[in-house]
Amino acid sequence: MTPLFNSDIEACLRVLESGGLILYPTDTIWGIGCDATNEAAVTKIFDLKKRPDSKALIVLIADERSLLQYVASPHIEVFDYIMGVSKPTTIIYDDAIGLASNLLAEDGSVGIRICTDEFCKHLIKRFRKPIVSTSANLSGFPPPTVFSDIDIAVTQGVDYVVNYRQDDLTPASPSAVVKCSKDGRFTILRP
Repeated sequence: MTPLFNSDIEACLRVLESGGLILYPTDTIWGIGCDATNEAAVTKIFDLKKRPDSKALIVLIADERSLLQYVASPHIEVFDYIMGVSKPTTIIYDDAIGLASNLLAEDGSVGIRICTDEFCKHLIKRFRKPIVSTSANLSGFPPPTVFSDIDIAVTQGVDYVVNYRQDDLTPASPSAVVKCSKDGRFTILRP
């Protein structure tokens, strides 16, 4: 870990703990993040993105064990499914628990991704809570594939912009999205 990595982690922790917003690299695209248990912080994301608050947001966690804290009775098959995918995959679960209610879908479901990116994983483990991850774009515009594509309204609308990986020009894409039903069936919503 570089000094830049560590200073970014420390700055992000201060912002997240105070209910603020961060702009950070994930295992997919750059994301706008906040404490996924803080309703006021989640509202700030909807306001910044000019996005209807009826749309659910994705949550990042650091490991499978954390899933048991935020989903009531996930189907056991989901753990095998997660082990078998190579692309970052967000799974939609029924019956979310312990998360800000305004980030959930109307039916109480939530999209959760176990993050593999070193920066995100480290940040989440240090924060000890899940972090929201929504694409770093204004509603209706395409998600940025590299940092330089992010709209200035987003970079100026957050409380902290991570410096780590800003110079990475490898185009990124959003995660796959899969719905896991209560009976253990999987439906691919976005390959």
